Amino acid sequence: MATPRVVVAHRASEYDELLARHGTRGQVGFVLGTRGRTLDEVDGGHEALAAALATVGAAIPADWRRASVERTELARFVFEPGDIVVAVGPDGLVANLAKYLEGQPVIGVDPRAGVNAGVLVTHRPASVAGLLRAVAKGEAHALERTMVEAVADDGQRLLALNEVFLGQAGHQSARYSLTVGGVRERQSSSGVIVGTGTGATGWCASLQRIQAPQLVLPAATEPGLAWFVREPWPSPSTGADLVAGALDAGRELELDVESEGMVVFGDGMEQDRLTLGWGQRVLVRRAPEVLRTVVV
Repeated sequence: MATPRVVVAHRASEYDELLARHGTRGQVGFVLGTRGRTLDEVDGGHEALAAALATVGAAIPADWRRASVERTELARFVFEPGDIVVAVGPDGLVANLAKYLEGQPVIGVDPRAGVNAGVLVTHRPASVAGLLRAVAKGEAHALERTMVEAVADDGQRLLALNEVFLGQAGHQSARYSLTVGGVRERQSSSGVIVGTGTGATGWCASLQRIQAPQLVLPAATEPGLAWFVREPWPSPSTGADLVAGALDAGRELELDVESEGMVVFGDGMEQDRLTLGWGQRVLVRRAPEVLRTVVV
């Protein structure tokens, strides 16, 4: 049996990001002061993350292999099939990781209990030692969370855990034809969102409350998806009847682009996106991949 490798993923603290932008601690303090904030606020988060990372590092057995990766470096990092991934940070970090994994188990660790929502980072740093042993022995239980994919007619593909957005890069009105369940409608809107059960706790939950309160959103492990059209504009040439619904397993949403510069991005990562031109077609559906998050 190969020696396990633990990959610790994290996101830079707010303090580290501010320091990289402003150069010195003094300047960081000055900038925060102009915004009615103090260094103590960001120091707390920075210290909590450092302590959590230290606890996680100490929990990895000395004879196991280990690696670390910061969120901005994920696209360049090579995960191995047998990796055990420990994500230390907010829930969004786990979502950012999802598209780069191929079934590796993820232990989500919350460095600041009560600050993060804790949907995907459900464990405390002190629990990691026992969880690593359980995963290595095959005794840990993992949820297999449904993911969503968008596939363009030119072969481009985007994978996401929470949701995908299709629309204009600046969120202005986009023109397209939408087909769902055999029904087709030309639309002009500020975008189409297709989400999973995991995403049902975020953006999709907000859209559902406004547009379709009667729509039952899927659970994280259910194969179905939910879709919403944001701010559709009824006009002589565009409609607003297809606004929300469910995509059962095996069904897909089809969008034919009728304007230039449309983009598709997932999980709020706008810089990592597909760009579509007039006349292109994109299909959105359940992805064959799942994200395995360790729960016990």
